[in-house]
Amino acid sequence: MGPPNPPATATKAGRTISQEAFDDLVKENIEDLDMDPTEALQDAIQTLTLQGVDLTGIVTCVPGEGGGVKANPVIQCLDRLKQLGSDLEDQIGQKDLDEMVELLDKLAELCGVEGSGNAAIATKNGGVELVCSKIRSGWERVLASSLKALASLLHDLQSTEIFRTSGGPTTVVCILNDNCQNVDILNNGFSVVAAASTGNEVLKESFMELKIGELIMQILSDPSGQSKGSIQSLYDAIRILLTPDDNRVVASQVYGYARRLAKIGIARALVDSLHAGLSSPGLVSASIALKAIAVNCRMRYVNPLLKVAVLMQFSNALMTVVNKATRLLLELAVLCYPSWQEVTQTRLPLLRSRVWIG
Repeated sequence: MGPPNPPATATKAGRTISQEAFDDLVKENIEDLDMDPTEALQDAIQTLTLQGVDLTGIVTCVPGEGGGVKANPVIQCLDRLKQLGSDLEDQIGQKDLDEMVELLDKLAELCGVEGSGNAAIATKNGGVELVCSKIRSGWERVLASSLKALASLLHDLQSTEIFRTSGGPTTVVCILNDNCQNVDILNNGFSVVAAASTGNEVLKESFMELKIGELIMQILSDPSGQSKGSIQSLYDAIRILLTPDDNRVVASQVYGYARRLAKIGIARALVDSLHAGLSSPGLVSASIALKAIAVNCRMRYVNPLLKVAVLMQFSNALMTVVNKATRLLLELAVLCYPSWQEVTQTRLPLLRSRVWIG
């Protein structure tokens, strides 16, 4: 077996280990214990796991084999982004900006794969700080991609705390305020707000202090109507900002935030966004956001209208079920009758009279 006590750091969540220490342990298994590379890697993982070491964010590969850690696509993205970011703003050309956008989009895609551990690898290797620096660069072309990548990186308390200490909340809210007509930036920006606020009461408070509620109200009240249903993450942000999901906090402030949002008119604005009825793409999301605000039964206007919103949400779900059932019945009819022509001439009129077909 490997060394009983590899260098590790104790944290509240358990012991952690650096990438260098992990690689050294694998090398020792190969060089000192004469293990083959695959066996050495598995032994290192098993040894550390039994010792309670958290391997989250560690690239578990044989050092030097197939490129080692440097061959990991997440690490490659980060390394190249660091190289591009080392240039001064006036030295960034069109080609470099295009490459930066591609790298950020690729990073978002990699970190968005559930269960891959890529977001943790990126976080452990400075990804959150790096992407935050790209957002602050002021390059408009990379804003949407930077925000999208950042949202995929914010997956746990460690990553959201790095985001907070990097000045992320202020930066993101400023960008949202300056780009209220850009749907891509708004969508990705509110995705960051939602991801950062998940399970983090301190960040919920930070966003509320930065008047995120007033910004949401401004967008929902946009006379152009672009926000009604087109910015799904805005509704997610409302819901998460008003969800008491931080286990470190005994008494959450989200109920006060809900009253504040209702007071500035967001509840009424959400109800107005439901006027499009079942055709609205944001119907369910807006209904859930409205429910999150309606935490105080004495709120004027909210509860009666909430009943309507819930009924509309149920109707939408019911209509979806009916449509699926209808399609299944038609498929069954095709199998039971020798020709589609016979179905359309003899049975389809009866089916239409009994089941609504959308």
